[in-house]
Amino acid sequence: MSTGGAKDGELQVVAAPEKTKPALPPLPLAARTGSTALVEYTAPVLKEEEEDLEVKLRRILENVPVRVSNTSGSSAGSGSGDFHQYRQMRRREQDRLARMDADYQRRKELAEFNMRREERMKAAEEQTEKKRLKRQKKKQRKKEKKMKPNAGGEECRREDDDDSDDDGDETGN
Repeated sequence: MSTGGAKDGELQVVAAPEKTKPALPPLPLAARTGSTALVEYTAPVLKEEEEDLEVKLRRILENVPVRVSNTSGSSAGSGSGDFHQYRQMRRREQDRLARMDADYQRRKELAEFNMRREERMKAAEEQTEKKRLKRQKKKQRKKEKKMKPNAGGEECRREDDDDSDDDGDETGN
């Protein structure tokens, strides 16, 4: 009996009805850029000083060669001489770290000293200014006191001035 369908063991190709794709949300930025990161990196907005430091750091990293000395071989195990090389490399690294710490401490102490020095100089300047104002006020009061008794005191002052002129004439003879 033939029903017009596929016989056992035979496959029949039938066109499937077209499915319409449902509207999908837009792809995330990572998928569009080809990155697989969960969180995208956005460059921070740098201030001018920070930007200068970044440029300097980049220049240093590009121009300073990476030097690796006394590297161990790729063969398995280590020989009897490797321990001495290890100790020497470790000592050099410890010395380098000690120099960096000493340099940091020196710079820190120098900065603290300069800060304390500035504070002391500022305090001394304020004291000097106070004393200067006090001297000027005293001088001004003395001037005003001399000028106050103008009625009869002017004659006395002229005589005092003449006396000082006489002293100058005696030294001139």
